[in-house]
Amino acid sequence: MSQYFLGVDGGQSSTTAIIGNSEGSVLGIGKGGPCNHIKTGDGRVKFENAILGCLKGASSQAQIPFSELHFRAACLGFSGGPKDKEDLVRQMVSAEQFEITNDGLIALVGATGGQPGIIVVSGTGSIAYGRNSLGELGRAGGWGYIFGDEGGGFDITREAVRASLRMEEHWGPSTSLRARLIDATGASDANDLMHRFYTNDYPRPLIASYSKLVDEAACEGDMVAMEILNRAAQQLASFAMSVRRAIFHPGEVATVCPVGNVYNSIILRTRFEMLIGLEDANIFAEPEYGPASGALLEAWRSAGIAPDKRFLPKAER
Repeated sequence: MSQYFLGVDGGQSSTTAIIGNSEGSVLGIGKGGPCNHIKTGDGRVKFENAILGCLKGASSQAQIPFSELHFRAACLGFSGGPKDKEDLVRQMVSAEQFEITNDGLIALVGATGGQPGIIVVSGTGSIAYGRNSLGELGRAGGWGYIFGDEGGGFDITREAVRASLRMEEHWGPSTSLRARLIDATGASDANDLMHRFYTNDYPRPLIASYSKLVDEAACEGDMVAMEILNRAAQQLASFAMSVRRAIFHPGEVATVCPVGNVYNSIILRTRFEMLIGLEDANIFAEPEYGPASGALLEAWRSAGIAPDKRFLPKAER
């Protein structure tokens, strides 16, 4: 009788569950709502609905009665970490073996297809994760928007605002970033822009989204914008090399994958890839699979099962 395995990616916008069997095949995939906050307002109810929703969707596609779901192994990775979610998960999911972890690990496993390597995530914030052939883990960055997140979207926008303020006060070089940011937000000047960004009307993801204006300016030859993007690429590459030095031997091959929408900037991405390539043992590669696939790969790995990867959802490009 086939045993079942579960991988779950619990994110800030949605939750995905994938059910596999002991032959390493994917049986079903289901989607649910966001599940990153459970201690605020109706967060617990939303969390429960997200987990149950994606499990029911996956079990339906797999043609397994929901009441009969029991897993040989389950791996669940959550945005914001597992600390406040683990007890609830164990109450809601029936499994012999659990791995309840952060979303960074499952993103790493998915991106590298379970092979040793490093991911450098750059979305609103930034962080790097790595795992070597011995299973040892390393990380760098991820300190949050006040003390870190270098090279992330929020940081890039913050640098653009700083450059705009310096220009406005006549102690920095001229840049088109000031006009672009003012036009995008309706602010009267850079000072007004700064004060708007301090309000609740501009949450961090929204501020981070303005980083695309920096890329647009750089593509049109704005030297200040190009400097911001090149510096961001340098910081992200530094994260990768820090993880590499921590868990990989000199000369040991490591796949390095960029993850996150900041890499949509060709200027930043090209610079990042060049810097990663300065280490001969690094292999720069696109992420192979998404985080939910990474969670299922982890569940299979814990039981020593070789997966059939043909039907795993690929990473979004």
